[in-house]
Amino acid sequence: MKRVVFITAPKIFRDEEYYKPKEILEKAGIEVTTASVKIGDLTGRFGYKTSSFILISEIVSINFDAIVYVGGGGASVFFENKDALRLANEFFKQNKPVAAICIAGVILANSGILKGRKATVYVDGKEALLRGGADYTGNSLEVDGNIITANGPDTAEDFGKAVLNILQ
Repeated sequence: MKRVVFITAPKIFRDEEYYKPKEILEKAGIEVTTASVKIGDLTGRFGYKTSSFILISEIVSINFDAIVYVGGGGASVFFENKDALRLANEFFKQNKPVAAICIAGVILANSGILKGRKATVYVDGKEALLRGGADYTGNSLEVDGNIITANGPDTAEDFGKAVLNILQ
């Protein structure tokens, strides 16, 4: 069974950017683990509730097949978080899928893995992607090798399908 870890803010994550991809992966038999900077209850922007079962500082990349960074305003807690940036690099170097939706693409840019890669992000993150060396496309979804980026909640379903496709 494949395993994916979702990096989710403790609050103000974008509800549908979490539950739509998670549902798509779980329906395909993939185990999804939710991680954050705290253990316990997490609350989305519109009140969706979920729970974190592992701290991002405790994630061991070899235990997972992919990593997904969930967007929404709360994702800013990860922009400069050393563990979030380290994990993006570890998964990337292990040639495992690294995915980010909405503003969470800034995490990938700040980790340095977007240099020379096609990527997209919620419009507020465009400058961060450019600073990170990405080829910003502005498209709703981009897949460049093992990196998947999407620009917002309207793309959540397609984003989840893209993550599933790269895992199969």
